[in-house]
Amino acid sequence: MSSFLIVNILFFSAFLAGLSVFFVKRDNTSLLKLILSFSGAYLFSITVLHLIPHVYLSANTSPEVIGVYILCGFLFQLVLEHFSQGIEHGHIHHHDHKVFPIGIMVSLCLHAFLEGMPLAAGHQTELVFGIAIHHIPAAFALGSLLLNTNLNKQKIGFFLLLFAAMTPLGFLTSKGISSGDIGNISQYFDKIMAIVIGIFLHISTTILFESGSADHHKFNRRKMIAVLLGVLVSLANFLFEGHDHSHGPANAPHEHHDHSHDHDHKHEH
Repeated sequence: MSSFLIVNILFFSAFLAGLSVFFVKRDNTSLLKLILSFSGAYLFSITVLHLIPHVYLSANTSPEVIGVYILCGFLFQLVLEHFSQGIEHGHIHHHDHKVFPIGIMVSLCLHAFLEGMPLAAGHQTELVFGIAIHHIPAAFALGSLLLNTNLNKQKIGFFLLLFAAMTPLGFLTSKGISSGDIGNISQYFDKIMAIVIGIFLHISTTILFESGSADHHKFNRRKMIAVLLGVLVSLANFLFEGHDHSHGPANAPHEHHDHSHDHDHKHEH
């Protein structure tokens, strides 16, 4: 999948979902909950099947240290939710005050930026659709919140556009880091990925717990179907890819593979 297509999918899924608050009723959230269940299951499955093996196979950092960074990402998302109030989970808040929620906006944009970072590695483009679907209820919840402020439609549209641009920006930044184009921080790419994995684990498991009925322990058939579909789609990506183990940052592993091929050719001659 080309970078241009990835950027467009990520941007327009969030931006159009945010703008939809001007045209659809906000009191019926049953469809949004099903979308959340699907995206939560999909993100969790992709994280387990692709992202975690990828970061541990990078071999630039010891597994114990990678585990610490994953835990830090999990805890970091917990802190972000204190300011975002769970909008990234699709929570729609109806505040009586008209003050612009700057804390929510900043934390939500930071979260969206970090979500785009795992997309830099070529084999992980299957995450694009999971993140895009995940942003639909999040952008809708943000738009609903902004409608309750004293902002006009133009300003609401601007902040929705800003939020929609964060994940593509995170993807492009991560791509520059992994290829070594941005400074000299490509050596920390696996640690950055580990932090994002922790964030994904927190987001996906929280969505799976909270989406559905008010009683989280009550069996919800529609939610279960959505969750199973999310898992099956991620498994389909996993199987059709052939489970390629040649993962790693875009710079070092690729050079290693090219070197081994050249070495083989020399032996053939």
